[in-house]
Amino acid sequence: MNETAIKELTQRQRSFFLTGATLPVSVRIEALQKLKRSIQAHEEEINQALKADLGKSPFESYMCETGLVLSELSYMIRHTPSYAKEKTVRTPLAQFCSRSYKKPSPYGVVLIMSPWNYPFLLSIDPLIDAIAAGNTVIIKPSAYSPHTSRIIERIVSECFDRSHAAVVTGGRAENTCLLNEHFDYIFFTGSQHVGREVMEKASRFLTPVTLELGGKSPCIVEKTANLRLAARRIVFGKYLNCGQTCVAPDYIYCDREIKDELIRQIKKQIKRQYSSSPLENKNYGKIINEKHFSRILGLIDSQKVVHGGESNPDTLQIAPTVMDNVTFEDAVMQEEIFGPLMPVLTYDSLDEAIQKINSMAHPLALYIFTSDRAAADKVTSRCGYGGGCVNDTIIHLATSEMGFGGFGESGMGSYHGKEGFDTFTHYKSIVDKKTWLDLPMRYQPYRKINEKLLRKFLK
Repeated sequence: MNETAIKELTQRQRSFFLTGATLPVSVRIEALQKLKRSIQAHEEEINQALKADLGKSPFESYMCETGLVLSELSYMIRHTPSYAKEKTVRTPLAQFCSRSYKKPSPYGVVLIMSPWNYPFLLSIDPLIDAIAAGNTVIIKPSAYSPHTSRIIERIVSECFDRSHAAVVTGGRAENTCLLNEHFDYIFFTGSQHVGREVMEKASRFLTPVTLELGGKSPCIVEKTANLRLAARRIVFGKYLNCGQTCVAPDYIYCDREIKDELIRQIKKQIKRQYSSSPLENKNYGKIINEKHFSRILGLIDSQKVVHGGESNPDTLQIAPTVMDNVTFEDAVMQEEIFGPLMPVLTYDSLDEAIQKINSMAHPLALYIFTSDRAAADKVTSRCGYGGGCVNDTIIHLATSEMGFGGFGESGMGSYHGKEGFDTFTHYKSIVDKKTWLDLPMRYQPYRKINEKLLRKFLK
C-alpha cells in the first residue's frame, strides 16, 4: 500500500471507531468467535505457511503458534464480558454522596507491528486483546515471513470489515508510512533498534506504546540443579524454532564445578531430541533468510565449538551448536544470538553471577535451574528481567493468566489475558455525584467548623 492508501485506511478506521460500533461487548465476542472459527478452518494452510517461512513442523506450529492463539481466543471470549464492565470503587467520605467507578474504554485505532520468528502468534495474539478491548486494528506483519503474512491477511479479511481490522503487507516503506500516521496506540514486537524508531515516531503524537523487544536472556545453572533434567529443558527452549525465539536462553551461566557434566548432558539431549544428524531431521526448522544465516555463522568460534557447528547454506540450516570456554568479550556475547548457538560461561559464586547479569542490559527472560529454594529466591528477587522460569525455560509466556512483557531495554508493557485487555484499554476514573445532597464545606467563605471537618476527612 502507498502512503495515500494507508492514510485513507487509518481515517476509515477512525471514522468507524467514532460511530461506537466496536463498543458493545456482544460485537467484540462475535468478532472473536468468528476469528476462532476461521483459524480452525485454515489450520492446515497456517501450517504450510509456517513450514515455508521457518521450516516448522505441524506439531511445533500448533504447540507454539496456532494452539496458543486458540487458547487466548477461548480465554478472551470467556472473560471479556467481565473485563468490560464498569468497576465500582470505594468513595471517600468527603465525596458523600456519590458513586466512584472505573470505566474501561478502548483507545481507538491501534497499530500492531509483528515480527517474523513467530509470525502468526505474535500478530494474532495482540489482535485478539485489542479487539476484545473494543479497538479497531491495523496489523503490519513482517516482510520476512511472506507466506504467513498472506494467510493472516486472508483470515483477517474473512472475519472483519477493513474499517474494523485490516492487514497492511510490505516492507520498510509501508512501516514508515504507518508510523507517520496518528494512531491511538502502537504495539510493536521486534528488535531494540527498530523499537527505538517506533518510540521516536510515536512521540510525535504522544502515542502510548507497548514494546516487546529482546535481549541476552541468561540461563543460570546452579550447582544443586538436576543436571539431566536441566539439560533436557534447556535444549528444548534453546533450539526450539532454531533458536529464533525472543525468550530463548541466550547463554548458559553455570557454576564452574558442574560445567563439564552439564555440557555432557546437553550433548546427550541434543542427540536424543534432534538425532545425531539434526540437519536431516524433518522436524528441525531453518533460519529465516540468508542475512540472518550469515550473521549467526559469523558468531561461531570454531575453536570453541564442542558440539554441532555444521550448516547447510542451501536449506539455511545450522545444527544445534554448543560453545565452551566462552567469555563475555567474545563476539557471540555482544548481541542477541537469535539462532541455535549455545555459549557456556561459568561463575565461581552466585553473587558474582547476579552482579554480572545486573551490570548488563535487562534481558527479556531469565531462567535458573536449582534445587535450592533460597538460591532461586535470591536470583528472582535481585535480578532485573521481564519474566522467566525456575527449573524450566520459555513456558512462562504460554498462559493467559499472566502478563508477558519486557523490562528496561527488553521492552515496556505486557499482554496476554487480562494484561492484554488492560494494555489496549484506558480506564476512565469517574465520580457520579448525587444531586439530593450538597455538603457546604468546600465552598467559600471558608469557616473554622468546615476546616475541622475537612481535616477529619482528609488525613
